[in-house]
Amino acid sequence: MTTDRYISRLRLSHFRNYQSAALDLDQRHLVLVGPNGAGKTNLLEAISLLSPDRGLRRAPFETLAALGSDGAWAVAATIETADGPADIGTGSSPGESGRRVRINGATARAVEEMSAYLRLLWLTPAMDGLFAGPASDRRRFLDRLVTTLIPGHSASVSDFDKAMRQRNRLLEEDEDPLWLAAVEAQMAEHAGAIHFARADSLGHLQALILESLEDENFPAARLALTPLFDDGHEPLSSSALEEELKSRWAASRGLDRAAGRTLLGPHRVDFEVRHAQKDMPAALGSTGEQKALLIGLILAHARLVKRMTAITPFLLLDEIAAHLDPGRRAALFAALDGLGTQCFMTGTDAMLFEALAGPAQVVMVRDGRLTPGGDRST
Repeated sequence: MTTDRYISRLRLSHFRNYQSAALDLDQRHLVLVGPNGAGKTNLLEAISLLSPDRGLRRAPFETLAALGSDGAWAVAATIETADGPADIGTGSSPGESGRRVRINGATARAVEEMSAYLRLLWLTPAMDGLFAGPASDRRRFLDRLVTTLIPGHSASVSDFDKAMRQRNRLLEEDEDPLWLAAVEAQMAEHAGAIHFARADSLGHLQALILESLEDENFPAARLALTPLFDDGHEPLSSSALEEELKSRWAASRGLDRAAGRTLLGPHRVDFEVRHAQKDMPAALGSTGEQKALLIGLILAHARLVKRMTAITPFLLLDEIAAHLDPGRRAALFAALDGLGTQCFMTGTDAMLFEALAGPAQVVMVRDGRLTPGGDRST
């Protein structure tokens, strides 16, 4: 398997149940095998923090340190690229609520700088109920997809949420309308960026999915956003949308004050997914169909990221093979090999990965300790 970049070295310090851990890797997929609770998902979570997002568990950074430590934790990786190796690290010190990022020995001005070297996508068992679960989970999933294409998107979402919380407090305190208008202007700017980033990304993803409707291994998805406004009106430019939002928020202050929250905005939009071949909502599919649809969506987005950014995303797949039949497992592994990416997978049984199309590196995990388990090859 040939990749455009891969993680050659991974180091963890005082992270979750790892006091210290080190892995030296090559371009092959990595399979982490061990019993439940051994620390397999913790290692995937560590890698996921090498992205602008908050990681696959979205845990507060101050909770990631190993028990018994002083509260500091660190994750570091060496990324091999066509331009040479890049050293990327992130971590937090005692008393910090956020985290720091270092790239090639220098402190990064923004976490988004990591995206110049790697993009990350992941699937976990907690996401199996995504299509039937709350809209907030689907929005969060969508925003992670968008962030792999537009690294600044996560900051836009975070800044909008902060401004909206401030507006909600001001409404509760019945503050100066001019102050409210200033906060709503900030919200509108971030909301415009969020909405058009989502819409543009979904348009590109849908077009790519339509290219492979005949693929029988994983069902195709039809994707849509619910309207921002109940009347279906949708301005076509960011500036027009910002003005519309400011006007509507100003008019709805009384209703929002009574509700105790902002009732209109990108935080209320739902990400709708339909099974394309059956033309039905994804939530109505069987458990197996929903799992296959989710996998197909991630694979399609990985291809889109590769096409649009020239960076093939790393895939973190937690317990991915446990509930797939042998045929679908083989199809998944073939698709991963076709992507030309380094994939990190976990499972309780190495036998689940026998259908991997090429050689893989196997590491046994037990109680926060990593032991090479040999190479699995065809």
